[in-house]
Amino acid sequence: MLQRKQYKTIVVSDIHLGYKQSKVREVSRFLSSVDCERLILNGDIIDGWKLRKSGDRKWKPEYTKFLKIIMKMMENFGTGIIYVVGNHDDFLDNVAPFAFSEVSIVRDYVLESGGHRYFVTHGDVFDSVTSNMKWLAKLGDIGYRALLKINVLYNGYRKWRGKPYYSLAQAVKAKVKKGVSSISGLDDMVVDVAMSHGCDGVICGHIHQPEDRMIGNVRYLNSGDWVETMSALIEDMDGNWSIFRYQGMEGAL
Repeated sequence: MLQRKQYKTIVVSDIHLGYKQSKVREVSRFLSSVDCERLILNGDIIDGWKLRKSGDRKWKPEYTKFLKIIMKMMENFGTGIIYVVGNHDDFLDNVAPFAFSEVSIVRDYVLESGGHRYFVTHGDVFDSVTSNMKWLAKLGDIGYRALLKINVLYNGYRKWRGKPYYSLAQAVKAKVKKGVSSISGLDDMVVDVAMSHGCDGVICGHIHQPEDRMIGNVRYLNSGDWVETMSALIEDMDGNWSIFRYQGMEGAL
C-alpha cells in the first residue's frame, strides 16, 4: 500500500460538477490519496450555469461522494477548506464571505506561503468578457461543451488510426483564452492586482490551463482544471509550489 502524501496546501479549480465531462471521479481519487492542512477550492467547483438548466436530474452520486471526501479530510486530518467563488458558481456570491467551523466561502483570499504572499482568485476578475459580457461568456461555454462532444468523435477516429489522444477542445480554448488575455492585458492586471494587495504572487484557475511562470516580479500560478487537464497546485511542507498532473498518478503518489 502506497504511503499517503502530505501537503501544506492543495489548490483545485474548475471541476464543473454538472458537466457530463467533469472528471469528478479522478479528482476524488486524487484527494482520497493525500492529506493537506489546507484545501483551496478555487472556483467553478459546482457548475451552477449547467445545473440551473437541468435541476436535480443531473446531480450524480459521484458528486455527493466528492463532497463526502472533502468532509473526511476535515474530520480525519483537520483540513481547512477555503472555497473561492468563481463565475460558474456565482450563486454563492450572496453567501460570501461566510465562515463556519473549518469552512470559509470567500470571493478572494490572501495566502502566506514560504515567506511570500499570494492573492488567490478564481481568475474571472481578469477576464473582461466574463466580467462585463456574461451573455457572451455563456455563449462561449455552450461552444466549449460542443467542442468537448466533437472531441470524443475526433479521438475515436485518431485511436482507430493508431494516433495518440489530442484535445481539440483544449487547443481551441487555449488559443481563444490567449487572444482574450492579450487583448485585456492579463499580465499587467495580474501584476497590478498582486501589488494592490501587497502580494508578490497570484493563484488562479478559470482558463483551464495549469501554469507556473513569472510576470515581472510576480509569480503567476494556475491550477488548471478537472474537465480535461486534470491538474492541481500543490505546496509541500517547505513552502515549495508545483503543478500536479493526474496522469501517472500511481507513480507520483
